[in-house]
Amino acid sequence: MTVDFGWSPRPADWSDALRTSVPLYRRAPWFAAALGVLGVVVLVLGMTWAGVFGLVLAVVIGGLVPVGAAVNFHNHPLAAKAVTGTADDHSLRMSVGEAARSELRWAELPGWAETARGFVLRTGTAAVYAVPHRAFADDDAVARFRSLLVAHVGPAA
Repeated sequence: MTVDFGWSPRPADWSDALRTSVPLYRRAPWFAAALGVLGVVVLVLGMTWAGVFGLVLAVVIGGLVPVGAAVNFHNHPLAAKAVTGTADDHSLRMSVGEAARSELRWAELPGWAETARGFVLRTGTAAVYAVPHRAFADDDAVARFRSLLVAHVGPAA
């Protein structure tokens, strides 16, 4: 079974990968919400500067993931270039034109996760690959890719 895919990356793909693989980014919205609630409570208690400070920090922490991903995305030389790939029973191959190519044997992928937006593939190193659902031609191709991951890497983490 072979699955072909291709897409033009977006900053949201990077955000998705960060939220899935880095605990700090995954928990940032919860920290921001808690700090925002605390800031409002402190404001109600009459401590204006402390409350405003808490609300400002909540906004900064809440914006950490999307702004950080967007900045890193725009500063990376290959980030916005189209990616093509193929997955089969032996490996996963992806390329960014002639500039970069990678082939990952399934054994090199210790885990993967699926989000509402796509698949996040973790390697044995710090590298993470985000493959969005829109990269596939149809829902059948998404299902085939998912079945390859389950068969060769194991269930989603």
